[in-house]
Amino acid sequence: MTPQEISFTNTFNINRPTLALFSKCSSKDELHIVRDAFFLGMASKICPQEYDSLRESMITDPTSFTSIINSMNTPKGLEAMVTAARASDGWEGLLGALHAVATEVNSDLDAIWMTLEEGRFEWLCAINASHPLKVILKDALQQDEKTTDKDRMEAKMIYVYTLSLSLPSIEETSKACWRKVVKMEDKTNPLKNYNGDLWDCRKEEFCFLDLGVQEAAERGGSSFEDAWEA
Repeated sequence: MTPQEISFTNTFNINRPTLALFSKCSSKDELHIVRDAFFLGMASKICPQEYDSLRESMITDPTSFTSIINSMNTPKGLEAMVTAARASDGWEGLLGALHAVATEVNSDLDAIWMTLEEGRFEWLCAINASHPLKVILKDALQQDEKTTDKDRMEAKMIYVYTLSLSLPSIEETSKACWRKVVKMEDKTNPLKNYNGDLWDCRKEEFCFLDLGVQEAAERGGSSFEDAWEA
């Protein structure tokens, strides 16, 4: 590796904690705050001239400075800093300089970010769409004093299937195969004429759905169990 590539890689690794905040985001606006905070962190080391110019602009602008100071050590701190940076005249220049260096070392920062954003957004869409049924399932488990481990397993299997409906990364044929196995009458309502004897997590057809959902959760910075417990 060249000295420039080593420097870029080291800076990227230093800023990984910021990048990892994508897993806490619940909207595209929040995702873009994290993305731009990551770009700022990278630029502070990779493009010091452009970063110092932008930083000076933020400090000398009364509105930006007040917003940053008032938000320090609060949940809005990162958002205030990024908003001020975006409003600065030097923002576009800083992004251009950072991406130019990235290109020189054969790194596509936008592609790296979009992999995270798309994974997170896909997972958010799935858990939001599946939430109403999850509430029904968990309420039923809680209200039944005779709930067994088998009941809890089947409830999670139903949730896996419901999540899969909103995950384009899982092939439609896999979902259709599972519906055929459990003789599902309504693909959007797995509880209609539900037959628990047919829902066996050991069946190969279910394994495809289970693995697909777990992979989607990982791409979204989460896990199936986290989604179930939320």
